[in-house]
Amino acid sequence: MLNRDQIQEIIPHRDPFLLIDEIVEMEIGKRVVAIKYVKEEEYYFKGHFPQEKVMPGVLIVEALAQAGAVAILSMEEHRGKIAYFGGIKEAKFRQKVFPGDTLRLEVELDRMRSKAGFGKAVAYLGDKVACKCEIMFAIGS
Repeated sequence: MLNRDQIQEIIPHRDPFLLIDEIVEMEIGKRVVAIKYVKEEEYYFKGHFPQEKVMPGVLIVEALAQAGAVAILSMEEHRGKIAYFGGIKEAKFRQKVFPGDTLRLEVELDRMRSKAGFGKAVAYLGDKVACKCEIMFAIGS
């Protein structure tokens, strides 16, 4: 549905911090499914457990937030704005994420206000939950 170039037209993130590779489903302002291809050459693998390369949990949460930001910032009233992290609740990490893995990032926005959004986010490895949390966004100009 959206590739990296199209994603970069919506959110301001750039390499090395753009953590989503494609959007495969989206209901603007409501729900999004994104994909992250975890590559061996990712910058964080050089220092995050080099003996057992594991994607940092905080970056999995950030990837979920970026996916949610695409859904929010695709809304007509929020185009051209920035979605900042407003909070994270109840983050749970269930599976390690390694180079070569493909993360499916699903975010369902359940409450939207004029300057904030709230959603439930789940990162999957296949059919297994790698991470789940609640995320909050603050929408700036």
